[in-house]
Amino acid sequence: MRLDDPELVRREYTTENGLRARASIYEGVGGREARELAFDAVREAQPRRVLDVGCGWGELAERIRVELDARVVAVDSSPRMVELAQARGVDARVGDVQELPFGDGSFDCAVANWMLYHVPDLDRGIAELARVLRPGGRLVAATNGLTHLAELWSLVGRDRSSEPLRFFAENGAEALAPHFAHVERRDVTSVLAFPDREAACGYIAASIAHKHLAERVPQFDGPLEATRVAAIFVAEKGP
Repeated sequence: MRLDDPELVRREYTTENGLRARASIYEGVGGREARELAFDAVREAQPRRVLDVGCGWGELAERIRVELDARVVAVDSSPRMVELAQARGVDARVGDVQELPFGDGSFDCAVANWMLYHVPDLDRGIAELARVLRPGGRLVAATNGLTHLAELWSLVGRDRSSEPLRFFAENGAEALAPHFAHVERRDVTSVLAFPDREAACGYIAASIAHKHLAERVPQFDGPLEATRVAAIFVAEKGP
């Protein structure tokens, strides 16, 4: 199964349950949190018009609207996620990053956090994000690295080297470069703990493409520490 399989992604985001289960393990993580770095990158641009693609339940879009006093439009392919975002007062719409329903130069800043690895035609999606940005506009795109939670995945024999390389920390700059004048990668790592086998199994069972590996988690003593490896790409459009 592939992260960019449209049918797989559609089924996964029919409800918010899997996303909430995955997100819960990052609560209380020490050090700089990747979501905070992504928000900081948006704030630096001092945008008035922001597009949040793959908005999930709208937490970031709401924060940008409230804290930065910006006009935010949010898009997600999942009707359920759009419903949850709208409940937060976000202007959220069902849409596809590969065919954005906005005119050229409509936004000062676009956000695509932990979603570009789901896009079947990645180059087309990035081209659309660049198109809807004004000259000099900024894209903030967050993703994980190939060694993300390696300590956990090694327990179940997941071999990342055999998987297709989508939009990850290691190749994100290469994917963005054809469409943006300047691309900066900001790395962030942190350590989180799975207190027991049940917690580790729960996380894997909530994953999108590797649920079947949950039963392979062995018993282990004490908490399992795993390293979160993320990257925030800040891409500036040319004049």
